[in-house]
Amino acid sequence: MKEELGKYLSQDPDINRILEIVKDLDLVDSWICAGTIRNFIWNHYRFDKKTDIDIIFYDEKISYQETKEIEANLHQRYSDYQWEVKNQVFMHIHSPDTPPYQSSKDAIEKFPERYTAIGVRQTENWNLEIFAPYGLDDIYHYLVRPTPHFIGNSKRMDLYEKRIKKKNWKEQWPVITIKYE
Repeated sequence: MKEELGKYLSQDPDINRILEIVKDLDLVDSWICAGTIRNFIWNHYRFDKKTDIDIIFYDEKISYQETKEIEANLHQRYSDYQWEVKNQVFMHIHSPDTPPYQSSKDAIEKFPERYTAIGVRQTENWNLEIFAPYGLDDIYHYLVRPTPHFIGNSKRMDLYEKRIKKKNWKEQWPVITIKYE
């Protein structure tokens, strides 16, 4: 499945442009991930410009304010995309009882849903690297369920349940199955 996903990602002109823009930012440990990848797959391998571009990176030298400036600069320079940039150094605070992340991969492993725990980036030699710690079965089977990190804590599970209600994915993709374990 990773090879198939990689093939479709590399054939999409918007995804290629986004990956190139992210690579040019030269952010440490940077990936496009989460809803960007989910929407691409669930929209039958087509990028939708209304989709947020979720960029994560991990750099202790870049402040929260500097991260917001990077995002604002992307909005200004590439206004045809909806950018969201998050330095994972700070993001553990949004996940109850979670110690600081050690890397972007560590953060991806602790995303709320398994099917959004997917990151993609361009390597130095322009190949695609796909990181999917829980595999790709859930996303290809339209299955929404929490990651082990969320299952292990009632406060995080409350957050997971609130996300399910707020995001209302079932309205956009009626075929999905939502699980709470």
